[in-house]
Amino acid sequence: MDLIFLRRMQLDVLVGVHEHERQAPQPLLFDLELAADVGRAAASDRVEDALDYSAVAEALAEYVAGTDFRLIETLAEGCAELILGRFPVEWLRLTLSKPRALENAEAAGLIIERRRRRQ
Repeated sequence: MDLIFLRRMQLDVLVGVHEHERQAPQPLLFDLELAADVGRAAASDRVEDALDYSAVAEALAEYVAGTDFRLIETLAEGCAELILGRFPVEWLRLTLSKPRALENAEAAGLIIERRRRRQ
């Protein structure tokens, strides 16, 4: 399987458990690895045959703009479900980083891996 990736995509998200986090959206960094077969696109050289990472980024941005979760775990699950449900992706790894989460750390966050459920 091949991997398409997005690195350090910054989106402003209303997320957090503390009162100061609930006042306004804060920047989160999204890193994605998406397992998809790129063979057909490579052979045809047509974007229609490719996993359109621009469309993935746009869908994520639209989704997170409408969320208001307390936990980044909930946000991550929703993002994974969106991608697996809408795009030809078999597996994904999503890393969410909160750069301002802790005073003495560059960032805090989580990494999840999810696989498309077989019907």
